[in-house]
Amino acid sequence: MSASKTLLGLLATAPAHGYTLKQRYDRRFSPVKPLPAGQVYASLSRFERDGLATVTGTEDGGGPSRILYAITPDGVTAWESWMYTPEPPSTYATSTLLTKVTLALMSGRDADAVLDAQRVLHVERMRELTAAKGSAAAPDVLAMTYELAHLDADLRWIEEAGGRIDALGDELTRDWA
Repeated sequence: MSASKTLLGLLATAPAHGYTLKQRYDRRFSPVKPLPAGQVYASLSRFERDGLATVTGTEDGGGPSRILYAITPDGVTAWESWMYTPEPPSTYATSTLLTKVTLALMSGRDADAVLDAQRVLHVERMRELTAAKGSAAAPDVLAMTYELAHLDADLRWIEEAGGRIDALGDELTRDWA
C-alpha cells in the first residue's frame, strides 16, 4: 500500500495538520503498525513541493505551529489516478508462509508443523473478526470482511498444500540436489 497516496487521499476528504493525518491513517489503515510521524511530514513536504498540496494556514498553540494542508486540483488528479488504477495481483513468491513451507520441505524439516501452526492462528483470527463484526461500524466491517476473505483463501491453500506435502517435499529435494 502506498502510504503517501493514502495520506493524499485523506487530504482529499478535508484539509488537515500532519498530526491529524497521522492519527486518521493509523486508526483506519494501520492500527497495528503506526505510520512514523517523519514519513507523514516528509510526504507533506513532497506534496507541497510537487504542487499536490498547499499550506492554507497555521495555528499557534502551546507547542510548535501547526501547519494546515489542503489538497490542490493537481493533487486530486494524482490521487484519483492512483485510486482508479487497478493493483496488479501480488506474486505468490512474496508470501512468507510459502517461503517457510518451501524451506521446511527443502531442508527435510516438518512442513506440516508450519502449516498446522499457521492454520491455528488463521482460525483464531477469523473467530475474532467474526465476533467483532456484529458490533463494528460499517467502515470496520468492510475491513474485517476483506481480512476474512484473505484468511479464508490462505486456509484453503494451507489445506491443499497439506494434502500434497509429501509429493512436494520429494520434488523439491530432487530439484535442490
